[in-house]
Amino acid sequence: MSDSYSEDLRQALARLKEARAALSNEIRNYPTPISGCDAQFNHLLSDRKRINAALVALDQPVFIPTPRSPTPNAGVESR
Repeated sequence: MSDSYSEDLRQALARLKEARAALSNEIRNYPTPISGCDAQFNHLLSDRKRINAALVALDQPVFIPTPRSPTPNAGVESR
């Protein structure tokens, strides 16, 4: 991993966390009552879900199949 890539990834994570905090604050301060058909509030909830999914995706290891390890549970073939 190059330093530039690592720094870019760190900044992306930091920005997503900032966005999540700002969005949580906006949801917390949203005026009541909230009806089930409040499109603006539903959009905020959708964005919160997308941000959380992005944070989880960036934190999860990704399996890349290779000839020596074709499936996640195959282990590593030694020769």
